[in-house]
Amino acid sequence: MDYEKEIERLKARIEECEQIIKETSVPIISSIVENTILVPVVGYAGSERFELIRTRVLEYLDTNRHVNCAVFDFTGADLNKAKDAQLNVLAMELDMLNSTLKLMGVRPISVGFNPHIVRQIVAAGIQMEFESYINFRSALKVLLKEEGRSLSTI
Repeated sequence: MDYEKEIERLKARIEECEQIIKETSVPIISSIVENTILVPVVGYAGSERFELIRTRVLEYLDTNRHVNCAVFDFTGADLNKAKDAQLNVLAMELDMLNSTLKLMGVRPISVGFNPHIVRQIVAAGIQMEFESYINFRSALKVLLKEEGRSLSTI
């Protein structure tokens, strides 16, 4: 058995699996609201993950120019372990995400922040300005109301 060839084959397989993980770790879901997408953020939410989210969403927007609103759902994101320095990074990443989308003409909305992380952000004195709702359903209600529709009419 040629161990070097086997090692190279396994390395290639690992790279292939890592690419699959990257592609599936940022799902983009069409919403019931016209021209709106949902991006659930689940698990780790560090700088590398936000870079991947920005990249995947921009790639999606490049081929789906009709989208004018993106809702990011942080309900399943692992933000509870964030320390003060990480809170600043989180705020910076959220600001970059929002700025990126606004430059594309897309309205960014964030939902699902838990009370623990909100208290930490406020206590740390971090200023963040973006549209936010307690959950996806609340954001949908607002977006539908702006269209003159409601959840009961769908």
